[in-house]
This record gives sequence, C-alpha cells and structure tokens, in this order.
Amino acid sequence: MSLSSLMSSPFRYGYGVLLVIAIAAAVGLGFYLTQQGKVEPFKTDETIATIGYGDIEENVTAQGKLEPKEYVDVGAQVTGQLQKLHVEIGDVVKTGQLLAEIDPRIYASRVQADEARINTLQAQLVEQEALILFANRQYARNQKMYLTKAVSLEALQNSESTSKAALARADSIRAQLKEVQSTLAGDRTNLGYTKIFAPMDGTVVQQTARAGQTLNANQQTPTIMQLAKLDKMTVRAQTAEADIMRIKPGLPVYFTTLGSEQRRWQGNVRQILPTPEVLNNVVLYNVLVDVDNEDGQLMTGMSAQVFFVLGEAKHVLMIPVNALGRRLPDEDNDKGRAYQVKVLSSADNKLHEQLIRVGLQNRRFAEVREGLSEGDKVKLALPPNKNSRSQFKPPTMPRL
Repeated sequence: MSLSSLMSSPFRYGYGVLLVIAIAAAVGLGFYLTQQGKVEPFKTDETIATIGYGDIEENVTAQGKLEPKEYVDVGAQVTGQLQKLHVEIGDVVKTGQLLAEIDPRIYASRVQADEARINTLQAQLVEQEALILFANRQYARNQKMYLTKAVSLEALQNSESTSKAALARADSIRAQLKEVQSTLAGDRTNLGYTKIFAPMDGTVVQQTARAGQTLNANQQTPTIMQLAKLDKMTVRAQTAEADIMRIKPGLPVYFTTLGSEQRRWQGNVRQILPTPEVLNNVVLYNVLVDVDNEDGQLMTGMSAQVFFVLGEAKHVLMIPVNALGRRLPDEDNDKGRAYQVKVLSSADNKLHEQLIRVGLQNRRFAEVREGLSEGDKVKLALPPNKNSRSQFKPPTMPRL
C-alpha cells in the first residue's frame, strides 16, 4: 500500500484525534500542578529585589512658607506728616528706641491751648471762692439782723440765694476744669504719639512709609514699618485635608529649603489652625512649626518642603512597596498588615506566594515584621527594562 493511500484512509483521522487529546492532557496537567503549589517558573528577565536591613520613615509632606514667629507692625496713631525716620530696613533695634517722628506742631498747640484754658478756669475758681466767702458772710449777718427785725425777710432770702448760687457757680467751674484737664491729658498723649518708639527688640524687616509722607490715622492705622525677631522662625505649612487628621501638636518635623544643600531644619508642630484656606476648591489647613534660627540662614518668605514624621524605625528588614501583592483581610493588626508576595526559591528557582506582615510604610519601602529574612528575593510588580535585561543584577536594599 502506498503512502498516499495510507494518508487518505480513515486512519489519518484517528491519529489526529489521539494527538490533540495528548496535547490537551499535558497542558491540563501542567496547569493543575501550578495551581496546586502556587508556583511560577522563574524567568531570567523578571525584576527581583533582595530583602535587607535599613532605616524607614513614614511621613506626610506639605509645602510651607517661612515667617518670623514674633513680629509687630509699627503704625501711626495720629494723623500728620512723617517728619523723620531714624532707622532703615535691616537695622537691629531695642525696645524703646526712637524709630520715627510725626510733625508735632498741631498737637503741641492743642496742649498749649488746654493749659491756657486750665489757667483761666483756675483763676475763675479762685475768684468764685472769694464770692462764696462774701455771700456766706452776708447771709450770716442778715440772719442775725432778721432776728431783731433790722432787715426784711426778702433781704434775708436774697442773701441766701446769692450764697447758694455762688457755691453752684464754683462747682460748675470745677467741672469745666476737670473736663479741660481730661482733654489736656488726651492731647498730651497724642503729642507723645508723634514720636514712635520700638515696642520690642527686633530687626526692621519692612518699611512702608517714607519721610514727608502724610499719614491719615482717622480711618485705619497706617503702617510705617515692621519689626521682627529673626532668631526664631515659624513655618506655615499648608497640609491637605486628607492628611490633617494624622498630624498632632508636638509631632516631630523637619524641612528643607531651596538652595540649602540638603540641610535639614528640625522642629515640632506648635499649632494647627482650625480655619482652613480653600484654593481652587482644595481645602488646606495651616500647620505652624517653630524652628531656631540663631545663624540667620532662614529668611522671611522662603519656601519649605515640610516632612511630618509619623513614625520611624532604625535597622529593620525592608521590602519595596511595589513588591507587595494583594492585601489580605486580617484581624490581628497588632502584628502588622498582611500581604501576599512572590518569593524566589533557591531550591527550585521558582516563585512561590508567601504571607508576610509589614509595619511602617512610606512611598518606597515597608517594614517587614514577619514572613521574610535577610537575603530573601522577591518579585517586583514593575516590568523590567527590556534594554537592560542582560545586565540586570538583583538589587540590594539601600539604607535611607
């Protein structure tokens, strides 16, 4: 029988069916074995990380601005022309030092007028007291003379009225005298306000008025300059609504500034302001952090990248966050959060799923509490770089 006739016979159909069945059985067996052991064959181009020790920190970041912790706006309490400025921006001043002067002539003339008015009233009071003395004597004499009918009842009553009127006039002068004395005290105070003194030790950081400028204090207090203590600064950090519940007063904080060459300034949360700012429908809460500035490196208005330290651990096992698989529901949260990871077995060079527990976690790493040891290799979720597969080496954990 020829080959062609054999191939055309019904035998070829039975042979093909048997071949398909054998292939399907092999595929099914392989799938069954893989699922039963949760094992994946390791491929040389998989990205693998080696578990190691390091330091880990869990934090919340925010943007902030630097401002002096203590500052005061020095303004004018009276209206007038700014006659002279005795300091400039950058000058260091002491409490009570003369800063500026406003033209005092108007207020000095008011004081002089008040003093003159007081002198006039005092003279009138002396004169009135003399009239009281005369009226009292006249009234007393008429009382005696009326007993002997030497004067009429009308004369007695007139002298009595004159005495009482003199006393009332004296009381009126005394009241006017008190009023003018009060006015004098106010005008003297206003005259004193024409000289502006430093209310605190500090540095002149702003100057918003110039000599010769007319200041109008009738509607609002005009600001002349700002004094600030620069040895202690405050960072006003705008924190997102989603993070503010994790921040408490006293929480340790560090921050960096532009151009600081990786220098970190340390501080603690002093206060969380209860009223938020809403910018483009984003709710931001201001958190205040105080920091020492003895060397004067920090300046008003500097931008700061702020890190609120929620927790930190030194020399602990760490795993990359992108190696964590599915999080498992677990009630024993004291031991840490449960995750599945894929671990490369050194025995069979295959990936096995394994349960681990992690503690502190940031954007890059998580603290391993259970399930892994130093030197274990885990699969990363990120795909490898195709251009560097041949040069790939399992990375070790960097120290933070």
